[in-house]
Amino acid sequence: EGATGGVCIAQSLKIPREPKPGEFDKLILRLLETSNARAVIMFANEDDIRRILDAAKRLNQTGHFLWVGSDSWGSKISPVVQQERVAEGAVTILPKRASVEAFDRYFRSRSLSNNRRNVWFAEFWEENFVCKLGMHGKRPGSPKKCTGLEKVGRDSTYEQEGKVQFVMDAVYAMGHALHHMHHELCSGYPGMCPRMSNIDGKELLTFIRAVNFNGSAGTPVTFNENGDAPGRYDIFQYQINNRSTAGYKVIGHWTDQLYLNIDAMQWTSGDSSVPASVCSLPCKMGERKKVVKGVPCCWHCERCEGYHFQASEFVCEQCPYEQRPDQNRTGCQPIPIIKLEWHSPWAVVPVFISVLGILATTFVIVTFVRYHDTPIVRASGREMSYVLLTGIFLCYAITFPMIAAPDVSVCSFRRIFLGLGMCFSYAALLTKTNRIHRIFEQGKKAVTAPRFISPASQLVITFSLISVQLLGVLVWFAADPPHTVVDYGEQRTQDPENARGVLKCDISDLSLICSLGYSILLMVTCTVYAIKTRGVPETFNEAKPIGFTMYTTCIIWLAFIPIFFGTAQSAERMYIQTATLTVSLSLSASVSLGMLYMPKVYIIIFHPEQNVPKRKRSFKAIVTVATMTSKLSQLASERPNGEVKTELCEGMDASMPSSKTTYVSYTNHAI
Repeated sequence: EGATGGVCIAQSLKIPREPKPGEFDKLILRLLETSNARAVIMFANEDDIRRILDAAKRLNQTGHFLWVGSDSWGSKISPVVQQERVAEGAVTILPKRASVEAFDRYFRSRSLSNNRRNVWFAEFWEENFVCKLGMHGKRPGSPKKCTGLEKVGRDSTYEQEGKVQFVMDAVYAMGHALHHMHHELCSGYPGMCPRMSNIDGKELLTFIRAVNFNGSAGTPVTFNENGDAPGRYDIFQYQINNRSTAGYKVIGHWTDQLYLNIDAMQWTSGDSSVPASVCSLPCKMGERKKVVKGVPCCWHCERCEGYHFQASEFVCEQCPYEQRPDQNRTGCQPIPIIKLEWHSPWAVVPVFISVLGILATTFVIVTFVRYHDTPIVRASGREMSYVLLTGIFLCYAITFPMIAAPDVSVCSFRRIFLGLGMCFSYAALLTKTNRIHRIFEQGKKAVTAPRFISPASQLVITFSLISVQLLGVLVWFAADPPHTVVDYGEQRTQDPENARGVLKCDISDLSLICSLGYSILLMVTCTVYAIKTRGVPETFNEAKPIGFTMYTTCIIWLAFIPIFFGTAQSAERMYIQTATLTVSLSLSASVSLGMLYMPKVYIIIFHPEQNVPKRKRSFKAIVTVATMTSKLSQLASERPNGEVKTELCEGMDASMPSSKTTYVSYTNHAI
């Protein structure tokens, strides 16, 4: 398998000198253990090559292995006889050779009479001409007797042995080396000089490696620093053509560098596509190579998971925090930025509730303005009612900046109005309930009216409470000016495809609690006063509706806290928390609007006959009611309900003053 470092060897197997039966089958089975590595390079003699091909054929592996043979295979026919199919596609090499004509002339002229010095020549003669020389070398089945007049190349086929050129060049290389050695060591001394009488082999090798002459084929004969002659090879491939005729075809050569004619190569009959011999297949895009230790061509492909991308062939790196891997995981791309859209169901429901609330609040305000001087409106405390209705309106209106696309102006509006609406509402209600509580507590002690119960005093108290909220917001603006941020952690899902950056204002959960905390403190305090004034008769004030309003509001905000903070880890945190907050504010406003003002508007619109002046109640009367209420509480533990009621009524009748007595009235101050 080709790699940056050259060729990787999946396994290296040795052929025994004296192989046992089945040895070659075992070799094939061993090669199949790394089945992806199909190329098999063989350095073996032609007999072993033939037996390896035969074992592959027996094990039905024809076409699986891609054979590469050394020059011992070359272009010989004997290794592939009767196993052409299994050898098909084999690539072999032979040293590039040239025919030496002088050797052909010399060898053709050799006969039994003129070549007696070669002791093997007689055996060659019998084998070449298929005859026998007397009793010497008699061969069974060859009754023909050699005449001695046969001629090489005339009476037999003759082809020059391919290595003749190299044998001649080797002899000449030795001659040139000895000549140079003699010239240098003996300085013209004829024959062997004493300096050469005891030749050191290493010294002779130095002279052999230094030779440089033109060989028998006219090519230079030299050796490199390793003692190797320049490689000049012809490259063959064993191919079977369409007529099922097999043969070796030259497909390239090597002379200093490789030249290979890919178009001339053929792996199976008619197929010119180059087969693969690999340990591991190439990794896909977005996968890194985990190389097997010590085997650079073998690796495992590991996908770059999570927010990692393929930085190089072998390394996965994590994308920057505001980015995610692209589809192929070969780079990073910006994470899409989202915000709460107006058409989202999480926005449609709060907006719908808010619009209804704004319309209802506007209708109440218009009704109160139109019937400004009617008894019900005056008895409700006009100034405080408008403050309370303003707070209710702001609670509804905050929905819109909470859903709008965040920018500096929207974030500023959120900071200012998020807690201001609740602050207006509960500051007004707290002032009302506190006033009622102080009046009735004062009534138990003395007939004189408590301080700061006039409309102007109430407005001053209310706006003093509101100013605390505004001061806190002002400090917040100074310490941390409003700006937008993109939160990539809120929707950083395990699957990067679903990751989103959330565009939001820089209002943390802690800042939100601080902003709403003061309003919640007002709400809790107001609830405490509502509980304290729950026993006041409804004919004198609206303490009970305020109490029911506060109880319901507390329940709403107790439900809000676990929903808001319980979804902090949700992927849809922004949607749920925004919807929960805006709906909670709208419901709080709706409770106040429904319980405190809708009954009054109903009477004003549909029952104007009830909207008439009633007898003014003096502070003395309020004191009497406060005293009777206290007395009721004492008797409740002693008598049945009926007796308590009778005594209360009697006490009321006995203590009520005559109509002729004049007292200062507080009806216009909206008890």
